[in-house]
Amino acid sequence: MTEHDKTHKTDTETTHFGYETVSKKDKAGKVAEVFHSVAGKYDVMNDLMSFGIHRVWKRYTIERAAARRGQKVLDIAGGTGDLTAKFSKIVGDKGQVILADINDSMIKVGRSKLVDNGIVGNVDYVQANAECLPFPDNYFDRITIAFGLRNVTEKENALQSMYRILKPGGRLLVLEFSKPILPILSKAYDTYSFSLLPFMGKLVANDAESYKYLAESIRMHPDQETLKGLMNEAGFDEVEYTNLTGGVVALHIGKKY
Repeated sequence: MTEHDKTHKTDTETTHFGYETVSKKDKAGKVAEVFHSVAGKYDVMNDLMSFGIHRVWKRYTIERAAARRGQKVLDIAGGTGDLTAKFSKIVGDKGQVILADINDSMIKVGRSKLVDNGIVGNVDYVQANAECLPFPDNYFDRITIAFGLRNVTEKENALQSMYRILKPGGRLLVLEFSKPILPILSKAYDTYSFSLLPFMGKLVANDAESYKYLAESIRMHPDQETLKGLMNEAGFDEVEYTNLTGGVVALHIGKKY
């Protein structure tokens, strides 16, 4: 970790793994177990869980990224490569896209999927922890992290690491589950998340516990305004967010000057 990636130490050495309190040093391993378990069924479950709407959320993220030919893009927690595939076509053969993920099972699934779809040449794969990204300062034009930040142990560290490697004039886009803005939607969402979601996980992926964790991790993630504040503290300028599907998901964007 570079000096730029270091942040304030907290007094506590525990954190949340869903609703469970665990040691900070153990969280990454527990999250890894979840994604090793779900990697093979990840795309199928994404479609089922969101009724396909995750594709709309990701398409909106791509549009707001406004990447151009020849640019360098980092897709953190890139998983099975949905955003990477789109960016690869946008930046072209003079550009570069790196799919980074802390989980090697997800990277393997993502690489196989992209190669099978003929997406090669300008895409690289890096296993990396978002809290201490192994890239030079001021390197990327765009950085995205979709549905990954809530799984990071020290979100402040990760945001500062992203800020360090983003070029001046670049932008970070954080697509993540957030807090519904309508009470009636919030109640329906809770019922869905804690009843139907684990059931689907058991039925399709034979893993109810991983999807129970995913539902809990969403509830423990900072709300829209709190995440905006964290991005400001990390150094990002003009931080804004857009609620999608009534705040079930929000896209936060920060710039670096």
